[in-house]
Amino acid sequence: MADVRAERGKWASFVLSAATHALLVVVLIYGVRWQSHPPEAVEVELVRDLPAPAPVPERAKAEPRPLPPREVKPQPRPAPRPDIALREKPEKPKPRPEPKKEVPAPRPEPKKEVPAPRPNPELQRSLIDEQIRNETERLAQARAADEAAHQAKAVRERQADSARESARARAAAEYIDRVRAKIRGNIVLPADVRGNPEAVFEVSQLPNGEVLPPLRLKRSSGHAGLDLAIERAILKSSPLPRPPSPELFSRVLELRFRPLEDGEGR
Repeated sequence: MADVRAERGKWASFVLSAATHALLVVVLIYGVRWQSHPPEAVEVELVRDLPAPAPVPERAKAEPRPLPPREVKPQPRPAPRPDIALREKPEKPKPRPEPKKEVPAPRPEPKKEVPAPRPNPELQRSLIDEQIRNETERLAQARAADEAAHQAKAVRERQADSARESARARAAAEYIDRVRAKIRGNIVLPADVRGNPEAVFEVSQLPNGEVLPPLRLKRSSGHAGLDLAIERAILKSSPLPRPPSPELFSRVLELRFRPLEDGEGR
């Protein structure tokens, strides 16, 4: 029973305190408004006072029973507004990122040994035969090319030699014609020469063309007077014309004469 009374006393004290605070807030609000606004003019209508009512006898108030002393507990603070509570609520520390776990590198797989292919005797034999055949063909082609080159070189050399010999022969013939022409100019033909007999003489000379006697008659013309006339003409023509090239010089010249050759005799 005492606990129930104490609980009721707590609630009555709480209600009285709340009403007092509310009244104080209203007085403060209206007091501020009264001070901030100028007084307004009020019209008052004067009315005669009514007769005072008869006094009502007051009822005798029952004296309150004394209550046992109550334990004064500190009043709970009003709960803060939600937005203030949210603002004042400390932020939770952000969780630190967890360090990345090192993933071990995958181990390389061991290389699988590939078995070596078994040799194929027939395939190896065919490869060797093909290599031998190719090498044989290559050597044959090389030999044929070398032989063709050698033959072509020989032909060119023969042609060059023939051209040189032909040129030398022409030069020698021209040189002999010059010598014979000079000698023919000095021949005095006998009057009794009949036909066109030929006489051949070997003539020795020095490099400067000087004729060295005696002359050698290799073949007589059959007419002693004609042979003597030719010999005298050779000696008279000394020195003989010199060749255009030293390689054409010959120490011994073989000279042929016929009386009826063009330009021969006087």
